[in-house]
Amino acid sequence: MRMLWIWPAVVLAAAGCSRQPGRPSVEAAARSPEPVAVKLAQAGERRVDRTISVTGSLHADETVTVSSEVPGRVSEILVDFGQRVRKGEVIAELDKQEFNLQVERSRASLAQALARVGLDPHQEEATPESTPAIRQAQAQFEDARSKYESAQRLFRSGDISAERHTEQEKALRSRQAGLDAARDELRTQLAAIRALRAEVGLARKRLQDATLRAPFDGAVSARLVSAGQYMKENTPIVTLVKTHPLRLRVDIPESAAGEARVGSSLTFTTEAAPGREMHAVVREVNPTLDPRSRSLTAEARLVESDARLRPGVFVQVRLVVARSAALVTVPAEALYTVAGLTKVFVIRNERAVEHKIPPATAGDGWVEVPADRLKPGDQVAITNLSMLVDGAPVKTR
Repeated sequence: MRMLWIWPAVVLAAAGCSRQPGRPSVEAAARSPEPVAVKLAQAGERRVDRTISVTGSLHADETVTVSSEVPGRVSEILVDFGQRVRKGEVIAELDKQEFNLQVERSRASLAQALARVGLDPHQEEATPESTPAIRQAQAQFEDARSKYESAQRLFRSGDISAERHTEQEKALRSRQAGLDAARDELRTQLAAIRALRAEVGLARKRLQDATLRAPFDGAVSARLVSAGQYMKENTPIVTLVKTHPLRLRVDIPESAAGEARVGSSLTFTTEAAPGREMHAVVREVNPTLDPRSRSLTAEARLVESDARLRPGVFVQVRLVVARSAALVTVPAEALYTVAGLTKVFVIRNERAVEHKIPPATAGDGWVEVPADRLKPGDQVAITNLSMLVDGAPVKTR
């Protein structure tokens, strides 16, 4: 009798053990999941300027290596690395003793040539029409002509022989030739004077070239010589840079090369001036693309000035490629990012439809989404996104 009572108990215990706690029953599994309560927002259409981001760099407006046109020994360097200079300010001086002597020698040669034509050194710009030699030859010619005219009258009256008449005629021609030679000599001397004037001017220029001046307002980026150093012609002395206005040089991809036009506006940011957005205007565009990178180089001038900006700084440039383009946008709250994927859930027929979209940047609280995924007017979820999956039932609240 005992065994009969134990058996049902064992059966009941086994039946009880077969039902594991926490596992849903078949009926529970067959039931639909509870709808997720979400708030909705509407996708809209906004017209904005479509832009691309490219990397550029800042360059000096002018860069020049100041060199000496004449050889000589450096007597003094008046600027140093990092120092700012004004246009025309003296940068360096060469020893001028030799150049002064060259000027004096040239001036002496010119004075000697002027004396030959009867001019004083202070009359070096004058051009004489005659010289003592010309005046002497002119007097001799006039005397010979007078004698020839007298001999011609006497020859006609028969008072002198033909031989005497011929002698006077030859004397006149000789004096005429002497006068022409004196005039030719004057022209030769005047040409020599012009050459000597040029030599004086060249000597003066070489003297001036011994003083080196800044060609524009700028700053010294490198000092290449020291006082006492002997330099040959065209030896670099200092490097000057003009940092205002700065030039922005940027390489634009081939796909957007058509949007780079003279007068276009660029917006850029840089880590050198964090938190500030600056602007530049395109002034030059390369007529050809780089065959290696397939990009177009454009150069712009900065509109604003900032002491933090210097040549060589890298910048992030935003270029407008389409103005007033129609974009489909959703609130930034509608984006759900997990495991590197960005999703948005569109609500259709009270169910969530998942759409994966590329990473986007929010602007004014709105984010652009691809037009082939969403249309203006679509309802999107903006709350409880982590509880949603594709096809999940939802209810609005």
